Formats: sequence, C-alpha cells, structure tokens
Amino acid sequence: MSVTPLLALTLGDPSGIGPEVCLEVIEDPAIRSVARLVLIGPEALRPPEVPALDPASLAGLQSTIVEGGVGWIASAAPAPWRMGEIQEAGGRAALAALKIGHELAYTGAVDALVTAPVCKEALHLAGQEVEGQTELLGQWCAVDDHQMLAIAGKLRVMLLTRHLPLREALEAIDTERVLRHLRLLHSGLVELGFQSPRLALAGLNPHAGENSLLGLEEAEILEPAVHRAKAEGLDVSGPVSPDALFVRAAGGDYDGVLALYHDQAFIPIKLLGEGRGMTVLIGLPYLRLSPAHGVAFDLAGRGEARSADLGVTILQAAEWCLSRKARV
Repeated sequence: MSVTPLLALTLGDPSGIGPEVCLEVIEDPAIRSVARLVLIGPEALRPPEVPALDPASLAGLQSTIVEGGVGWIASAAPAPWRMGEIQEAGGRAALAALKIGHELAYTGAVDALVTAPVCKEALHLAGQEVEGQTELLGQWCAVDDHQMLAIAGKLRVMLLTRHLPLREALEAIDTERVLRHLRLLHSGLVELGFQSPRLALAGLNPHAGENSLLGLEEAEILEPAVHRAKAEGLDVSGPVSPDALFVRAAGGDYDGVLALYHDQAFIPIKLLGEGRGMTVLIGLPYLRLSPAHGVAFDLAGRGEARSADLGVTILQAAEWCLSRKARV
C-alpha cells in the first residue's frame, strides 16, 4: 500500500472557480508526486482521462489509487447550474460533494480533506442556513470546539468569531470564549507539529486600549483571559496592538495569533497570502484544509482563475499527513 497521502478534493460550488482550479491543479507534476487525489463533484465535470470510481470500492481507496494517481467520485447535481451566479443548484451540488468528502475523511478512507470554495448564499438557498463549510463540518463531526486557522507563510491566525455582522461579533467577545479559543489554538498547533506554540492575542481597540484610555475591553475582557491561559501553562502574549501584531507574527515572532473578528484576521492574511493563502480547521477529528479565496463568480468560466492557492494547500496537506503519521 502506498505511503503517499491520499487526499479527497471537493470541487465546491460548480458555478464558481472551484472546478477549474481543481482540474488545473491535478495536471501539476509536483502535486501528483506528493499526493494521490480523489476528486468529488458532478459527473458532468469529470474529464475523460480521470477514471470514475466504483461506489462499491470506496472503502478500499487506499489500495485503489496508485502512486501519482487520481480518481473521481461522482456527487449529486440535482439541477443544472448557471456559471457565475448565486443559485440553489450550485449550493446543492456543493453540499453533496462536501458530504461525501466528509464521510471519506471521517471514516479514514482518505488521509485528509481539501475543499474548494462554496457560496454561503447558495448554501442558504439549498436549505443549509450556516456560516459556511466550517460550521457544517463541525455539525457533521458532532464537535463544539472547532475553529478556522488562516495561514499565509509564517502568519497563522485563528478566528474568535467568523461570519458575523461586526456589531454582533464584538458583542460575542467575552473572557471565557477567548480563553477557550486560546486553548484550542494551542492544542491545534501542537497537533500540526509545534511542540511549544508561542501565541499572541490581538487587541480590540487602537493600541490595544492604550492602558484603558481608548477602551476598557482589553483590561476587563482580554487581559483576564491571557492571565488564566498563562496560569494553565500556555505561552501567550497580549493583548497586543493589532497594527503591530500581524507584522511581528508574519516575521515569525509568534506561531499563532488569535484575532477577534473576521476582517481583523483576513485583511493581513489576504495582503500577505497572494498565491499561498489557506485555512485549516482546528478541532475536527480529521485534517481539513481549504484555499483562502472564495468562489469568484466574476472569474468563473473565463479561464482567468489561478490555482496557486489550491496547489499550495494540497502540498501543505500532504506534508502534514506525513508528519502526523510519523508521530503516531
């Protein structure tokens, strides 16, 4: 049996750029040299040269897909979709592929799951009113403490809150939630191979409150969480002024940062992550990664989408799979 990691790759919303970047990335010899791939998406998108897999053989995928190999699992596509549009058909197709990918990863039939982007509005139209794939996978795995870690080079940022209106996100910040996420960030980085992770907590207000001159949240909410985390043995700095923190973290001063709301995390990630941005879900029973870009409906079907982020994500997934196996 091959030792090269076997990865499930879902095509995401078929009306976005997911299918084209997935089909482009499997042509890369560098990718095929480090990972075996099982693509999951509508049969209509399968290239003739990619073999369709017999549903009866899915439990034996590890021996079915040979070195450098690729296969295709057809997922349901309940209705035709229109390229570049938010629609129920796209949401249903994305959900069908994601469910199969989850089941393969959850049962250990594959070593990791890599997901192309989905559209939250399309998921809602398809009957799943969730923030996105993160929440869905957590529900299907029956885990409460799970969160997205965004990565761009040495910058690794976990979100305290995800896709919430800013007012709601700020109201959701409390000491217990911050402490729980610091613990999750620590354990997640240990799982990824960091023996003693150096963590930092982002401040909320300008200059992290400037000793309470610019807000009390640091003193009343964030500092108590840091003190308790340190008492538990975690290496945590902060709260650190965000305008300095992300530059320092990108330079390697910290192994992981806890950001308080979506854009606080993703503005630096996307500025620094051109062609190399990805996310990993911490707290799931299996390894799941995704490129840090969306469905890009404006580019879909025009041949302009670039697969660099997805390629880097697959390479990282393969590397982590090998390191996890070595530690077992």
